Amino acid sequence: MPKGYWVVFADVTDAEGYKGYISANAKALAKYGARFLARGGKVEPKEGKPRSRVVVVEFPTYSAALDCYRSPEYVAAMKEREGRSVWDMVTTEGYEGSQPT
Repeated sequence: MPKGYWVVFADVTDAEGYKGYISANAKALAKYGARFLARGGKVEPKEGKPRSRVVVVEFPTYSAALDCYRSPEYVAAMKEREGRSVWDMVTTEGYEGSQPT
C-alpha cells in the first residue's frame, strides 16, 4: 500500500505565534504515524515561485494522510496558524512503480 505525503510550501508571517501551531499539530501527527522528511530547512528555488518554507510529511498510508488532515485534532491545530502563515498544500499518494536504472 503506498505511503501518503503532505507537501507544503509556506511563508510564516508571525514566527512567535506560529509556535502554537507547531505545538498543537504534534498530537494529530503522532496519532496518524507521521514523520517529517523536510521541515523548513535550506531551500534553493529552481522553477516557479515557491514559498520560503518547504515541509514534507510522510504517513504510513495515503488514507492516514487524509484522515489526519480531517481529524478534530488537526482541525484545531490549523486554527493556531490562521493569520500567522500562508500555505499552499497538497496530499499526495506515494509511488511504488519502477524507478530509473
